[in-house]
This record gives sequence, C-alpha cells and structure tokens, in this order.
Amino acid sequence: MSDQPGEEQTAEVRQRRVPDSPEEKKHLKAPERDDVRPTSDESDMDALMQDDDRLERLTKSIPQDKGSLGEFADSMLESLPPRWRNWVVRGLFTVIMISTFTFIVNRGATWLMFLVFLIQFKCFQEIISIGLAVYRLYDFPWFRALSWYFLLTSNYFFFGESLIDYWGIVLKKDNFLHFLVAYHRLVSFALYCIGFVSFVLSLRKGYYMRQFSLFAWTHLTLLLIVSQSFFIIQNIFQGLIWFLAPVAMIICCDVMSYMFGFFWGKTPLIKLSPKKTWEGFIGGAFSTVIFGILLSLALYNRPFFVCPVQHYQTDSSNCTIPLAFQLQDYPVPRPFSFIYKILRKEPAVQLCPFVFHSIALSLFASILGPFGGFFASGFKRAFKIKDFGDVIPGHGGLMDRFDCQLLMGTFVMVYIHSFIRVPDASKLIKQIMTLEPNEQLDIFNLLKSELSKTGLL
Repeated sequence: MSDQPGEEQTAEVRQRRVPDSPEEKKHLKAPERDDVRPTSDESDMDALMQDDDRLERLTKSIPQDKGSLGEFADSMLESLPPRWRNWVVRGLFTVIMISTFTFIVNRGATWLMFLVFLIQFKCFQEIISIGLAVYRLYDFPWFRALSWYFLLTSNYFFFGESLIDYWGIVLKKDNFLHFLVAYHRLVSFALYCIGFVSFVLSLRKGYYMRQFSLFAWTHLTLLLIVSQSFFIIQNIFQGLIWFLAPVAMIICCDVMSYMFGFFWGKTPLIKLSPKKTWEGFIGGAFSTVIFGILLSLALYNRPFFVCPVQHYQTDSSNCTIPLAFQLQDYPVPRPFSFIYKILRKEPAVQLCPFVFHSIALSLFASILGPFGGFFASGFKRAFKIKDFGDVIPGHGGLMDRFDCQLLMGTFVMVYIHSFIRVPDASKLIKQIMTLEPNEQLDIFNLLKSELSKTGLL
C-alpha cells in the first residue's frame, strides 16, 4: 500500500485543522468521553463539599443544645418568651459552673490539672465526633480507637516529664519513674510509630481519601487541644493565679459581653456571630479590665495562689513570694502628683507589678480572646451545626465554652516566658548532678571564679 493518504483521508485531515479565528475556538468543544468516570474518593468528596443539604443530614447525629432543664423546669419557664427563657437557663448554668470552678480551685493544683484533662478529653471527643459524622457513610476500621490512641500518645509526649516531676514532689520521692524521664522522647516516638503503622495497615482500597482526611482531622485537633492544654498546665505550675486570673477574665468577658449585648446591643459586630454586638464587645472589655485589677489586688498577697506549685508543695509555710507580687513604690505622674503635694505626702503609691500584668492580660482576654469564639463559630457554620454538643444546657458543648480559653492559655504562657519567668535553681542543680564528676568540678570552679570576680566570695 502507498504511504500517501487517499483523497478521502486528505479531506478528513483538512477538516480537522486547528481553528484560527477566536470565533472558531469559542465554538470548539472537547470530545466527549464516556469512559472517564470519577473514582469513589473523588466523586464522594465532591458531593460532600458541594451538597450542603447532604452535609446537614450527615451532621444531624451531632447533639444540639435545646436549653431543656427537664420536664418540670421547662413547664415553669413555658410562659416566658424564648429570649428570656434562654437568658434564665444560661444564667442558671453559669452560676453552677462558676461555683463548681471555685470549689475545684480551692482544692489546689492537682484538682485543677484533672479538670484540664477532663475538659481536654471532652473537647477532643466533640470535635472528632463531627469528623466521624461527616464521613459516617463508610466503615473506617480502627479509626475511632486510633484517634484516642493518638490523644493518649500526645499527652504522654507533652506532659510526661513535667507531670512525673510534679508527682515526684507531691509524693516526696527522688528519681520518681526515672526511666520514663530519661528516655521520654524515645518512648514517645515509639508510641507514635505504633499508631502510625496501625493507621497504614488499616487503609482500605477505594476509601483512601476519607481515611487520610480523618487522619489529618485528628492531628489538627491534637494540635489545637493537647498543645493548648499543655500550656495551661504549665501556667498552673507557675502559680495558681496564672491560671485563675486569665480563666476568670474570659468568664467575666463572656458574661458581661452577653449582658451588655442582651440589654443594649444594637450594632452587629461580626457576620460569623450575628448575635455579637459592638455594645457587648466594648462593655465586656471595660468590665474585664476593671475586674482584672480588682482580682489582682485581692490575690497578690496569698501564697496559695501566687507561689509556684513546686515551692508551695515543698513548704507551703515558707514560700518566697515572687517579685511580681511584692509591693513596690511607683511615682505618681503629673498633674496627679500635685494633689499629694497639697496633702504633704510623698507622690508615690504602693502596688505590686502583677496589677499592671493583669491589665495586659485583661486587654488580651477582652479584645483578642473573643476571636477564639469567632473561629469556633466559623467552624460550626462550615458544618451546618449550632453547637459542638449539648452537655451544658443553654451553652452547648464544652468546646462552645472553652474556645476562648485555649487561645488565652497560650498567650499567658508566652507572657510568662517573656516577662516573668526566671530560671529555677533546683532544676539547674538536678541537671548538673546528671553530668560526669569532672564536668561538675569544672562548673564548680567556673562558678567560684565568677562569684569571686563579682565580690560575692
């Protein structure tokens, strides 16, 4: 046969030429292919992301708060308008939560740490339940168990060393669980590898997209929940006041913002939370600053609250008050100093530095803290739900109440490390004692030389 195309073939080739004009390109259509079909992962994921009605059906299994107090109590509040009924329910459970929190605070650091872990577990469960509800059409082997396994592993990695040291002090035992401290990072990595391998072995063909999505969902939840709770417990170790004051400021901001917004709110603040108003935001901020100052003046001279937990547990009757809580003289600026001169008094006032620290903390709690709540509101809107759960009538889930606390706890930890914290001599000595004898002697001679130069020896 000849390699040259025949007349019919030549005509066909000419008809299939590349279009030159824009009009020809506009009307050119791609060839239809019936054999191109989306995979199960692609088609199902597109459906989940595009079909809001389907997403809403999937999240119906998430319990939502209805503000119910039981049949008897609901019948008593039946005559009230829904707005005032919600006000009564929220107010009642706010008082219950504050009273419970006050009782736990007075029990000391150990009870507070258990409270933080309890809240952490419940918040983790609420967020993971949303992920499971969204992807509940399929059976994910081991996923729920692996999620909780990764939670326990992460807690061991973050809290292992610090909590072992704490319980060593509480139980008055030296080298308490020393093996877990010495090889803490190795044990943590080994535990994570076990979970990682288990996840890989649980993968099922056709459902990789969903399983990896939930794997990422779990790790993001761990980043938000476990790391933040670690910072909060580190704040407790610095002194109960570094936990109590920020938490109380967030509570005050929430309550007063709600009160100002309920009675005087008219101007919307942000679209993510239509019920939030500028009046509530400003009123809550002003109230929180005043509350923070009063709270610092009430607690600054109480060793139970201001002493680091390690020092207080060692000798509660002989705790050295940190510098941030010792009274200092501050000059009164003009023109206010003129009043002191008329009264023939020294133009100075005695305050502890923590009063000024409390102003910084309260400003963050009232201005930036609410954005943790806005973030949570956006998350809930993305999945067509109103609340993270219904464990607290009138409020929703625990995550609905503690979204701002996580952001606040991180800020307090950063603030302490930036402006407050000083090296712990006892921990430095422990680290030195782990060195070789000749290295210990080198440190001793170097320290002796430096103290001699400064005149202390």
